[in-house]
Amino acid sequence: MSDSTLSSSSRRNFLKTFGSLTIAIPFLPACFESEEKLPYLPPVSVNLEELPGSLRRTPHIQSWLKVLADGRVQIFSGKVELGQGIRIAIKQVAAEELYMDLNQVEVILAETGVTPNEGYTAGSGSIKGSATAVRYAAAAAREKLIELAAQKLGVLADELQPDHGFIATADGAKKLSFAEILDGKQIEDEVPLTAKLKPKSAYQYVGKAISREDVPKMVQGKPLYIHDLRFPEMVHARVLRPFNYQSELIDFDTAGFKGEAEGIMHIVRIGNFLGVITQTEYQAEKAVELLVRYTQWSEPKIFPPQDQLADHIKQIASQPEIAHGEGVNFNSQSANQVLNATYFKPYTMHGAMGPACGIAMFDGEILHIWSHSQGIYPMREGIASMLELEVDKIHVISSPGPGAYGHTVADDAAADAAILAMAFPGRHIRVRWSRQDEHRWEPYGSAMRMTLEAGLDENGKIKYWSSDIWTDSHSTRPNKEAATLLPARYLNPPVSLKSRGYLAGGHRNGDPYYVIPEMQIRAHYFDGPLRVSSLRSLGSFGNIFAIESFMDELAEKAGKDPIEFRIEHSSDQRAIDVIRKVQTMIKNEETGPEEGIGFAFSRYKNYDSYCAMAMKVKVDSSTGKVKLLKCWTAVDVGEVINLDGIKNQVEGGIVQAAAWTLAEEVKFSETEITSVDWVSYDILRYKDTPEIEVAVTDRPEEPAMGGGEVSTPPVAAAICNAIYRAIGKRVYELPVRI
Repeated sequence: MSDSTLSSSSRRNFLKTFGSLTIAIPFLPACFESEEKLPYLPPVSVNLEELPGSLRRTPHIQSWLKVLADGRVQIFSGKVELGQGIRIAIKQVAAEELYMDLNQVEVILAETGVTPNEGYTAGSGSIKGSATAVRYAAAAAREKLIELAAQKLGVLADELQPDHGFIATADGAKKLSFAEILDGKQIEDEVPLTAKLKPKSAYQYVGKAISREDVPKMVQGKPLYIHDLRFPEMVHARVLRPFNYQSELIDFDTAGFKGEAEGIMHIVRIGNFLGVITQTEYQAEKAVELLVRYTQWSEPKIFPPQDQLADHIKQIASQPEIAHGEGVNFNSQSANQVLNATYFKPYTMHGAMGPACGIAMFDGEILHIWSHSQGIYPMREGIASMLELEVDKIHVISSPGPGAYGHTVADDAAADAAILAMAFPGRHIRVRWSRQDEHRWEPYGSAMRMTLEAGLDENGKIKYWSSDIWTDSHSTRPNKEAATLLPARYLNPPVSLKSRGYLAGGHRNGDPYYVIPEMQIRAHYFDGPLRVSSLRSLGSFGNIFAIESFMDELAEKAGKDPIEFRIEHSSDQRAIDVIRKVQTMIKNEETGPEEGIGFAFSRYKNYDSYCAMAMKVKVDSSTGKVKLLKCWTAVDVGEVINLDGIKNQVEGGIVQAAAWTLAEEVKFSETEITSVDWVSYDILRYKDTPEIEVAVTDRPEEPAMGGGEVSTPPVAAAICNAIYRAIGKRVYELPVRI
């Protein structure tokens, strides 16, 4: 058993030369049988003003695909699988453009030095960024293979066509496999600005509901996640967290702890960072419990009273900044009717079903890390800064973990493991967080306050709109600033977070996607009392809750049907189409006593996917219990890549946002976060989820857009508008309290 501290000079002395470690990802057989072979059609030519998606950063074909000796093709993507189905979607577009079967394509996700650096998997950007890049890279590779095959076979390129891993003449008399054409080499060309895509009329896979290959493993409980990884002589570790964000480690009775603990191999204390490494996981669990008894922390009062949070964030905010409508001046007295309302949402958690895990091993030259981070390249920069290492001395491999759509503590668990691995080299060190630590220390979705005012003209149309939004940052994701990683803030010396992160996320969707003559949105930013970062849809959830609730009130004040009122203020036909679709879906639905149907609409980010929604609820006015009965949703994500994936995403977004609406709220006292488990932090149970009907509009002629966050923003307003229809009570604060 040993103790250690970690100095800057000792860290640097570990590193002398560059090495690499490649982890093989097992090939999974496709779950979809290919359709009858379709004839090859000459590709259509698409002239692009610039390279699409992530090709703008990584334009070389070989960065995206590799032809293997056995005839299969490996596809590389820097995105990670969070449950959104990106792996199967990428496989579909690659197999399509290469004219191959799905089982001939293998997709490798997120490994530094192996896959492209595509930043974060976030913002519904995986299809638009990565799948689009793969589509064009595969198309360019196909055309290059045809060109090279023509040279080898001594025929014209126009006489050849791709055929399931071969380039062949139409009669099949002459053909070469992809591997034979390249003869051990790879395609080094850049993707040209003019790409030749496969005709959509010849599609076999794109647009189909092809099942994900990882779901059977999940159902059967087979090894799949980072928690399941095992390495020879792997050891286990735990980190004792401070009492709260500003706590100091006053005393650690090292002798007393050593005298009682079992299996301790190493103790690492660096400032307020205290970790233990043990032989077994059970010993690690017992050791961290024991650390609580042998340590003393300060307990400063740092949080405002819970019931004063809405006023507190308003008081500490900066002067407003114009987020939309610079120079707009309107006179409320010119309106025929004026309406005002204030809305509030509390801090909410990601609430990952499984606690975070990180694994690291320092081999004396390279620090290898396994993580379920949503951005392995940016996280690598943060860890390099924290440990004062060169970035290329860190190798990160993505491994699936509990997905939660946003910046969770996955990166912090990896950082914990990295610190401990540097102090105890040569062994794989596995750090798993506890549920209590996950709840207390994760970066939450910001609390928000929205005050709206609008005026109606004599015809009942909106004349002007004014919004004030109070919000913290909505992204402090890991980057080259070390303090974006939680452990860095407790080392010696501690590193303070200097950047405010992505402030604009707070007013995302703050400007209504409606035709309004005069509109101004003001953002009031604050540094709140709780740690915050990206959570599914960022500020869109709070802003659409306010906007779409307010639209219902305005419609009522104008004496108009709420759906027709929205259409009256819409000029985008695609928006009108999804609204009309939901209107049709619910036209024959009847409601009983204390039942209501509420409506809401949003276009995510005001330039991405469309979603209209109706929610039917039943309210027990005697108990205040709200029961979700059914949800009807229509979405337009442009071209559909995987229909099954889109529906899964939409349904998941609805369920998560419904929990935020009806149950979730981070609780705290003056000194600590008190939401530490699934009892003190309430969530929606499976029995409380509604029946969900999803209608997807496929527009093959339009660019493919993301579906991961499209259904989240309208949920709260749809529910709250339904509550009003059921019992005549407006809801202005979340979670709902009747």
